[in-house]
Amino acid sequence: MSFRISVIILAVLAIFNSTSSASAQTSGAPSIVSANTIPADQQIQPADLNKLLATGTGAPIIIQVGSHVFFQEAHIPGSKFAGPGSQPSGIQLLEKTVATVPKDKLIVLYCGCCPWNRCPNVGPAFQRLHELGYSKVKVLYLANNFGDDWVRKGYPREH
Repeated sequence: MSFRISVIILAVLAIFNSTSSASAQTSGAPSIVSANTIPADQQIQPADLNKLLATGTGAPIIIQVGSHVFFQEAHIPGSKFAGPGSQPSGIQLLEKTVATVPKDKLIVLYCGCCPWNRCPNVGPAFQRLHELGYSKVKVLYLANNFGDDWVRKGYPREH
């Protein structure tokens, strides 16, 4: 009996997911739910962002979409805190943070709280900015976390 219920639940979930995917596709909105679904051409490597920051020209808006505790501990110089992208309050703060930013300005999002494949924050933040019409959004690819992939490499940081 419990096996049968599990099969029914899985079937209902499969139908729901395919319906949700279809509606997201017809609306034209990208379906970015995790860091793993962010296209590679929309990612920026730490070394590349560091070089971009060092040139001082065309500096992007950099927004941390993770934990405030981590932001206070260390963050990329000049970056802004927008709260966890996985939380409604974080998305609201992100919207407020970019409200006066031109839609074609380069924006770089990052979190770095955990390994890329488990990050709950960058995917929803990335998707929301695209929904708002921002056309130049990149996500800093931090394979392990901010400490390993930015701080320990000697890239600049503020406390």
